[in-house]
Amino acid sequence: MNDAALSIRKPDPVARARALGPAIAAAADEIEARQDIPEPLIGALHESRLCRLLLPRSVGGEEVEPWVYLAAIEEIARHDGSVGWNVFVANSSSLIAPFISLDAARTIYGDPRGLISWGPPSRDRAIASPGGYRITGQWHFSSGYRQANWIGAHALVVEPDGSLRLNRAGRPTIRTLLMPKERTTPIHDWHTLGMRGTASEGYSCTDVFVPEAFSGTREDQSLRRDGGPLYAFTMAGLYACGVAGVALGIARAMLDAFAELAIDKTPRNMGRLADSPTVQSDFARREADIGSARAWLIEILKDVHGRAGDRDSIGTEDRARVRLGCTQAIHQAEKTADWVYKTAGTSAIFVGTPFERRFRDMHTLSQQIQSREAHFETVGRILFNGDPDGTFV
Repeated sequence: MNDAALSIRKPDPVARARALGPAIAAAADEIEARQDIPEPLIGALHESRLCRLLLPRSVGGEEVEPWVYLAAIEEIARHDGSVGWNVFVANSSSLIAPFISLDAARTIYGDPRGLISWGPPSRDRAIASPGGYRITGQWHFSSGYRQANWIGAHALVVEPDGSLRLNRAGRPTIRTLLMPKERTTPIHDWHTLGMRGTASEGYSCTDVFVPEAFSGTREDQSLRRDGGPLYAFTMAGLYACGVAGVALGIARAMLDAFAELAIDKTPRNMGRLADSPTVQSDFARREADIGSARAWLIEILKDVHGRAGDRDSIGTEDRARVRLGCTQAIHQAEKTADWVYKTAGTSAIFVGTPFERRFRDMHTLSQQIQSREAHFETVGRILFNGDPDGTFV
């Protein structure tokens, strides 16, 4: 895989990710056991600035192109899926920075180790108060909570008269409220098949006041402070890019490990795996599956980025193409992981092999919202009929 031309930055983010690969791989067992990223690795990740690839330059970020971001996340996940996941989530949460005050963004990211973690919206609501909001509730699936020092709560806003705040489209708006981590309480509920090292646990808070400046809504592009083609992509699209990068990295690692296994393994009553015409054919097909999906996604990202404006969000058709490319990459990666696991036989079932944890990680990733089969149906509907309701993101 040659990513030398992906970025003009020196050293480019993919090279930085690759340089950290041995340290990530060496810590993988500890990361899964402790459900945390230990020192000195977390310090090296901060020093590498790999958690700031999508952060605006206005607050000291890298603001890289989406295909560079994809490749960097893929490279990290090749060495450990949980680290790749948490780095993708740290980057995704930084996308709130253009929607909050510049001073607030600089307060959070002025710390070289500044990270935000959050979970998806819950039923809990923010109460509009003079100068800001009061919030009580709990949220879950907060990947990277243990590495973060700021926590976000997404919530509908209740106005003083009891009504819900509406956005410009007349729908209830979801606002993101940011608070120091010490104002929250962790809920240790991340007991999962895979991606254990992400510690995507829950958290709660009780009657926390969040100033207006430390809140924003990601729904309305007209409220975005920073311009540029990167931020013309929707947050949902860039989230999907991150998940695709993790999936491709895991699949790449499994396929590479299988190639090494096949040279040496001779199953009972069979010839060497590498000499089997069936294995040879299927291995080549899996290379084509993930290689073509990856190349197509990069082509889509470059094309959409090249036509994106400075202020307006990318159009419905481009949003659908990004979603389709990401979904295809995720599903081809899952298909590759399944083939490797099955074909490797009993060599894949033991703890400590190059296959077992990655298989579990892939099949935890595959259950996440970005991996849904339903995305194909949604994109197909839009390609035929457009998005008359204006609800596709």
